[in-house]
Amino acid sequence: MVSKIPGTSLRLEPVKMDFHYSTSFGKGSPEAYERLLLDAIAGDATLFARRDEVEEAWKFIDHIEHAWHQSSTPPPMAEFVAGSWGPKEADELLQQDGNTWRRL
Repeated sequence: MVSKIPGTSLRLEPVKMDFHYSTSFGKGSPEAYERLLLDAIAGDATLFARRDEVEEAWKFIDHIEHAWHQSSTPPPMAEFVAGSWGPKEADELLQQDGNTWRRL
């Protein structure tokens, strides 16, 4: 297996399948937002969505939101505690077909 060495340059190095960045390279992999901030500062938009992609995604959501507001009795919004596995309605939706979420 080959992995990118942490840092701003693109350098690859063979690693064992049971590797951890900190064990193999002496430092951990950057957190997701750390990586995005570094890329933004460097002007690298590779990991960012393009404007047209975001606009198309919102067109899809806008149709759903419009239909939601047109209903005289919209269904209640599913709520759940932050950090939990999500709303009970998600479990109920899968259970209709005899499925369950795979907990990590």
